[in-house]
Amino acid sequence: MESCVAVIDCGGTNLASVVFAFERLGVEVYVTRDEEGLERASHVILPGVGVCDEAMRKLDEEGLVERVKNCGKPLLGICVGMQQLYGYSEEGEVDCLGIFEGESIKLSSHDKPVPHMGWNTLEVQKDSRLLAGIEGGHVYYVHSYYVPPDGYTVATSRYGMQHISAVVEQGAVCGCQFHPERSGVLGSRILRNFLSMGDEE
Repeated sequence: MESCVAVIDCGGTNLASVVFAFERLGVEVYVTRDEEGLERASHVILPGVGVCDEAMRKLDEEGLVERVKNCGKPLLGICVGMQQLYGYSEEGEVDCLGIFEGESIKLSSHDKPVPHMGWNTLEVQKDSRLLAGIEGGHVYYVHSYYVPPDGYTVATSRYGMQHISAVVEQGAVCGCQFHPERSGVLGSRILRNFLSMGDEE
């Protein structure tokens, strides 16, 4: 089956850059906000440059919360989309999808500027299908909230005194706190690895 990627519109501002990144890989990709769009996709992206409570509100308004939680397809959350995979976010004090146990919390501002913006080092901690062939490198961040490292964490970044879950993964559900669509060759490799998950299921 050829890959077909659905990018869920949760009101984030990085939709176009995510779409362009997959177009560069030569796969069909489209933006959707309904069940039909999710149904015909082989892979699902939960993107986000925005705020978590607003993103969850959009999902709920479109009746997609349970559909995304149980989509049964490779699912990748990007930035706020990764935070939505967890049970709760301090940003707006909102319940999220709860696919992963845990919560996202606000970055501390005592030793570094918030938001965390720009390139940072990716430190791979565990074997991971999403990071296959990747030993480290630099990735691009824009965020003010993060998930502390936990049992789902396969890669981290350090920001001042804090360790950030950079990549989380369980089965075919993954999250990147950074933006692979804006992270050059390394980011493209991550997106290719995500697409390959459909071949391995």
